[in-house]
Amino acid sequence: MKPIKYILTGILFGIIMTKSEAVSWYRIQEMFRFQSIFMYGIIGTAVISGVILVAVIKRFRLKDTDGLPIQFSKKDKRWKKYLIGGSIFGMGWALTGACPGPIFVLLGQGYTVMLMVIAGALAGTILYGALRNRLPQ
Repeated sequence: MKPIKYILTGILFGIIMTKSEAVSWYRIQEMFRFQSIFMYGIIGTAVISGVILVAVIKRFRLKDTDGLPIQFSKKDKRWKKYLIGGSIFGMGWALTGACPGPIFVLLGQGYTVMLMVIAGALAGTILYGALRNRLPQ
């Protein structure tokens, strides 16, 4: 039953991303060129929603789908790794016109070129996993 819930959630996510134009390469390029605040509005809404949902989870001590309490770990205060990682992520986003969520939505819409983006994302993840212990953290 859980896989069906996840598939339906993914389909809903894809519909919302498509209808809001958050997967549009043109919208993403407008954002990176500071020509429109449209995408910043979507991102800002997501951040505000996340803050509210985390507060609700903490306040009511909500549990995950397995019935275990949701726990939040403390974040590392060293900012350089976040700056470097965020910059790499942003460059990939600007070059491909899609971040990790929308690449699957775009693939589902028939943009098969996204297979190359998915392959690159997976290769980067594997490379990071292999080099993680040698990176300054």
